[in-house]
Amino acid sequence: MNETRIQLSIGSRLLVLLGLMGIGLLVLGLVAGSLPLLGVLTMQDLLVFALPAVVAMLISYRHPLRAMRLDRWPSWQVVGCIVAFWVVSLPLMNWLVAINEAMTLPSWMSSVEQWMRASEASAEELTQQLLATKSLPQLLATVTVVGVLAGLCEELLFRGALLRIVLDSPIGRHAAVWVVAAIFSAIHLEFFGFLPRMVLGAWFGYLALYTRSLWTPIMAHALNNSMVVVLHHLAYRGTLTPGAADQLGVPASGWPWLAMLSMVLSIGVALRTITLSRRAWAHSSATSAPLQQ
Repeated sequence: MNETRIQLSIGSRLLVLLGLMGIGLLVLGLVAGSLPLLGVLTMQDLLVFALPAVVAMLISYRHPLRAMRLDRWPSWQVVGCIVAFWVVSLPLMNWLVAINEAMTLPSWMSSVEQWMRASEASAEELTQQLLATKSLPQLLATVTVVGVLAGLCEELLFRGALLRIVLDSPIGRHAAVWVVAAIFSAIHLEFFGFLPRMVLGAWFGYLALYTRSLWTPIMAHALNNSMVVVLHHLAYRGTLTPGAADQLGVPASGWPWLAMLSMVLSIGVALRTITLSRRAWAHSSATSAPLQQ
């Protein structure tokens, strides 16, 4: 079934999406000064990510819910794989973070590196301020905004709209997943976290691709963000040693054996997810078209 409502080129669809995001940024700039931090993040999620994605898909496709893969719910086995992947991939992600943070630029780019590290320090200070939840109501509010809402809205944009558009191009599905993952990581403007965030974005992309449901990357994204908030809360209250979870998989010296084991287990869980998804397709009576024709 043809999902395209009007014959827009790939470039035109991207321009529509970017234009709507630009309008959202302008509106956000007008209202941000009068809002608390969680309010700014909420408006950013809605105005810059979710609303542009939904409107762009309404313009471009006859069946936007189907095009974004919001019409298919994953099986409980796939949901279990999402949780398992987060658990087993934690040491690997921590190791990738450590590698990325150790990155240095050539001496002739030292001024650029200083600017990048200063920007990173400012972003980290803001993040710590956001995640310093003292009470249960603060924790729940932060999980709702940083975890659930951000996971939903960012996936509507990146895997729901942008990946859908890029998949219609001739570059191939694997290239499409990684291109969108790179854009997803770059837009966060955290240079020394680019690599792990790109890998995470690729996982979200492959979830959307192979499960044919946007709800799977939404769940995975919301789980990842929510657990970051919860772990910071436990560390802030002294229940968990500060930085303990972040150091898992990062050896003080020697070969990162735990990170390598984490990588093997993560690949295994990812392959299991694909197998379960294919089995679900074979027994499904749904009539939605595959993510890429």
